[in-house]
Amino acid sequence: MTEVIRIPNSLYPSIAVPETYDDFRGKGVPLIIDNGSTNLRFGFATSSSPRSVANVVAKYKDRKQNRPLLLFGDGVDAESGARAQARTPWEGDVLLNFDALWILQNLCEFSVDYPALLRKLKDPLNLRAHEKVIQFPFTVPIVEEKTEEELARIAERKREQGRKLQEIAAKARVEKLEQKETDLQYLTSLRERREEENKKDWLATLKEEGYDNDAALESAIKKLETDLKKARKKDVDGEDGEDEVPSFPLIDTPDAELDEEGLKEKKKQKLMKAGYEARERARKEKEREREEREAEERREVEERERDLEGWASKLKQEHESIMSKIKERGRRRAALNDRKSAASQARMKSIANLAADERVPKKRRKVGGDDMFGADDADWAIYRKINNAAESSDEEEDLANLQTLEQKLLMHDPTFTTEHTHAALSSQRSALMSAFRPQYEEGDVEGKTRIHLNVERWRVCEAWFSPTMAGVDSAGLGEVLQNVLSRFSDAEKGRLVKNVFVSGGPSQLPGLIDRLNLSLRPILPPDMPLEVVQAADPCNDSWRGMADFAQTAEFPRVGVTKEEYEEWGGERIKRWWGGNWNSSVPISD
Repeated sequence: MTEVIRIPNSLYPSIAVPETYDDFRGKGVPLIIDNGSTNLRFGFATSSSPRSVANVVAKYKDRKQNRPLLLFGDGVDAESGARAQARTPWEGDVLLNFDALWILQNLCEFSVDYPALLRKLKDPLNLRAHEKVIQFPFTVPIVEEKTEEELARIAERKREQGRKLQEIAAKARVEKLEQKETDLQYLTSLRERREEENKKDWLATLKEEGYDNDAALESAIKKLETDLKKARKKDVDGEDGEDEVPSFPLIDTPDAELDEEGLKEKKKQKLMKAGYEARERARKEKEREREEREAEERREVEERERDLEGWASKLKQEHESIMSKIKERGRRRAALNDRKSAASQARMKSIANLAADERVPKKRRKVGGDDMFGADDADWAIYRKINNAAESSDEEEDLANLQTLEQKLLMHDPTFTTEHTHAALSSQRSALMSAFRPQYEEGDVEGKTRIHLNVERWRVCEAWFSPTMAGVDSAGLGEVLQNVLSRFSDAEKGRLVKNVFVSGGPSQLPGLIDRLNLSLRPILPPDMPLEVVQAADPCNDSWRGMADFAQTAEFPRVGVTKEEYEEWGGERIKRWWGGNWNSSVPISD
């Protein structure tokens, strides 16, 4: 089982006790300052060890005394209002969060061969074996447990709300259906007037009703008939048939024998009769479909009992075929989102071809001529090709068929499990991705506050040797060493690589010495000795070196006096054997 590492709590800053200056007053003891990227180390040259604080500064205004303060080091954490104003000398490249810095210092390391390590970690088992799980602090939410009576009341309330919503929806559906039936009756009577009027009066009537031509009127009537057919078919699903056949006594009565109210009632009965007959036709159609479905189920049962393996193989082939269609639609949708893909280019080409088609003549446009799109079945093929959302209805039908097949296979085929269903396969992740980024169940607060470190443990350090991985356009550490050594002769190069001294806080990361050996060995002659040495105290070693040199007789000669500083500025130093010769000035004897 993978070990879970908990990040230690950050230590609260302690108030530093001022050190007396009496022991150093008038003695000319230098103050040694090592300005590191994370910590700043300072102290007198005669001290055994330096003081070390976080290299951070903040300008803070004390509200009690109403005066600005300059806080440094641990003093920044002592005032909560100053933390937001904290700044570091190397802002942008330094880890400021203590938890991220702790992870870097304790869990990251250099790899001798990073590409080979990645190939090894491609195995999910190796990836799990090398990962470190970091557990961050979390608070378990308090969940109020309800009694059985409260749960029963809540369930009953939900059922009551569901019934009310169903009643409201049914009422709205009936009202909408009645309105559509009334509209259909009116449009049908309007169409019958076409034979009674001349062409000019008929076009004027259509304009008054909001239709441009006969085709628009026919389209509206056809749409209403289709909607009514669908609505009546849905109503039939929940009905067992009408006990009594409704009577329509006024339908056969001549109009001359009826008054105005009677004529209205006759129209209403005609509409009711048409609806009743449509429902009866839909009910009979539904009954016929039910009989066909039952016959198909009987044939399927006989086939399954006769040859279970063949039946299961047939359904699995259908299942695989539908799955392939769904995947192909998903790939096509993804390709259409990329404007440079072949599918997207083909779609734009189809749109351009449609735009370049022959236009409707000007004379036909004046009289409301139609472009006749849709009269040819090929038009709908083009429509589906250029419309991104046209496949939704087909996908819904495929998903319904897929669910039916899966239910049959799960019930009768022991080799077909829930892992083979579309829901499981679509949400399935590869073993490598599951090992790289495990998923926790919903509501698992402890799991959601974890970080799984695997490749990142070596990838962060690898940026030293391959800065391009971090988006930095510069040479890596190996290239820098090669560039430096190329400036020296073989004899000088041999003296240099015989004692490669590594110091500084980051040199404590595991694997750096081995990686430096591996980087230097190929660029040196095979017989040239190479030795990389790490400092005994990498963090304080540079400070101790400065402190020791400050107590030698050579130090006053290479140091910059106050007068020289005021004359040259802070950018100039004296040229000596251990200094940086860039922007330096010679030492005058």
